[in-house]
Amino acid sequence: MTTLITRDELKAAIDAGGVTVVDTLGGEYYAQQHLPGALALPPSDVDAQAPALLPDLGAAIVTYCSNPACGNSGQVADRLTALGYTNVRKYREGIQDWVEAGLPIESA
Repeated sequence: MTTLITRDELKAAIDAGGVTVVDTLGGEYYAQQHLPGALALPPSDVDAQAPALLPDLGAAIVTYCSNPACGNSGQVADRLTALGYTNVRKYREGIQDWVEAGLPIESA
């Protein structure tokens, strides 16, 4: 099971520039809103795009999706781990929690 990260821990990591954030919704959802600096990587694209998007297998990576009911973040985190990534965590509460906390978002 993927280790979880809290909103406060994730915000601190983003502010410090010490994490690669992965939006697992992709497509129109990503274009509308995503966490600052997040890369779009939906489950269907992990095998094809992860090596180019995430070349460092040891980098700190956090996946997220919309909210705890969304399974994409877990699917992507599990697949990245299977591909050899060693520092993958999941922000289970997702962008809904981030927005409700009044934290900044970006759009495409």
